[in-house]
Amino acid sequence: MSTTPTPAFAVIGLVVSDLAASLAFYRRLGLEFPDGSEDQPHVEAALPGGLRVTLDTEATVRSFHPSWRPPTGDGRMGLAFLCTGPEHVDEVYQDLVDAGYHGELKPWDAFWGQRYAVLHDPDGNGVDLFAPLADATG
Repeated sequence: MSTTPTPAFAVIGLVVSDLAASLAFYRRLGLEFPDGSEDQPHVEAALPGGLRVTLDTEATVRSFHPSWRPPTGDGRMGLAFLCTGPEHVDEVYQDLVDAGYHGELKPWDAFWGQRYAVLHDPDGNGVDLFAPLADATG
């Protein structure tokens, strides 16, 4: 049996093209970044349970990995935000679409018992909104 400790999952890191635009998007979803973050190369928001979300500019990543390039094509990563109820999914989705963000899938009642919607952040990453349907909580 190994005595090597298992690494602890601690950070969800995103590389962003426009830090100010990404901060505005994620702040609308309730993440709290320090004031003045728009002028920093790396920012963090604490999440419940000790996890953190970090945003790094493309220039920051290139400063230590000069050959790094943004991925092309559809993303393979997504973030999901739990809303307080089905109507909250609709409200948050509409608020973000009205603010100019891309709505990928309008809110719908998913067969797995949730109200669900998908938007894109400023870099095209999928961001899901969801809440249990009232009749699915039984």
